[in-house]
Amino acid sequence: MKVLVAVKRVVDYNVKVRLNEEGKPDTDSVKMSINPFDEIATECAVQLKEKGVADEVVAVTIGGQKSLDTLRVAMAMGADRGIHVLSDALIQPLQVAKILQKIVEKETPDLVIVGKQAIDNDANQVGQMLATMCDIPQASFASKLEIAGGSEAMVTREVDGGVQTVAVKLPAVVTADLRLAEPRYVTLPNMMKAKKKPVETIEAAALGVDLEPRLHPISYAMPKKEKNGQILSSVSELLNKLQTEAKVL
Repeated sequence: MKVLVAVKRVVDYNVKVRLNEEGKPDTDSVKMSINPFDEIATECAVQLKEKGVADEVVAVTIGGQKSLDTLRVAMAMGADRGIHVLSDALIQPLQVAKILQKIVEKETPDLVIVGKQAIDNDANQVGQMLATMCDIPQASFASKLEIAGGSEAMVTREVDGGVQTVAVKLPAVVTADLRLAEPRYVTLPNMMKAKKKPVETIEAAALGVDLEPRLHPISYAMPKKEKNGQILSSVSELLNKLQTEAKVL
């Protein structure tokens, strides 16, 4: 059983992105890391291999030369090899799904695991579009994944008011939610080993995918600063503020 996992290089979740002088997000000098949901997806795939369910885990990333670092992290976690789709253009979700479709056709994996969304655009679109393009089942927002008999995946999803368990025939696409797996700590020795693992580089243009963006940002703005909360000493003080400041009474 082959598992394909997609990973993306994004601004580290601890970093607060600010706008530059041109009014655009300044990401040139900030820390970058693997998308947290993709990291969870990678951990889940590696655990399937450790359990003997999967024979091979293949990690794929799309981006410039620096995206290779993200691919190395996935391989340090346990992925057997990597595929780097090289492109310096800003690839939007639709193009990502089309590129991954080409990779799926090439690799013919039994299971594709991707993060439910990337934290830079929060689009939450790639997994669903990829499943549609490949005409295979999907199970989104997975919090638990079990493979039954090698031909079916049992996926637990958190929904409003409880959990839902669905069965999907393989091959299928699964999108990882927060509770699917706890990513392991990547050690320096494993990072060194990852540098010796094979990485196939493919030019995005060679896949025949139209990379022209469909979405064009009009403007960016920082969130408005909210007023700090206040601690009041009495109900009468609260009523006074509701009347004079909030003007809701």
